[in-house]
Amino acid sequence: MHELPASALANVDGDSTDVRVQVLTNAGALDRDRTWVLLTKAPEGGWGLHGVAHMNAELVTAARAEIAALQAAAAKRDPQN
Repeated sequence: MHELPASALANVDGDSTDVRVQVLTNAGALDRDRTWVLLTKAPEGGWGLHGVAHMNAELVTAARAEIAALQAAAAKRDPQN
């Protein structure tokens, strides 16, 4: 995930509340006639992981902790970067 400042992305009207989603696949993996993308906003507390409902702030905290752990592990494997 790449966090950008709110001003980095905007629609034609200058509104920067949109979310940009980019999906990369190998060439030919997706077929335009059979590919659908559905984005649904879950209500606060509507996320369930391992049988437990979580609030958005809990998920953000957990995701950031996981990213930090992955970055620390990568730095440990390659201390030059």
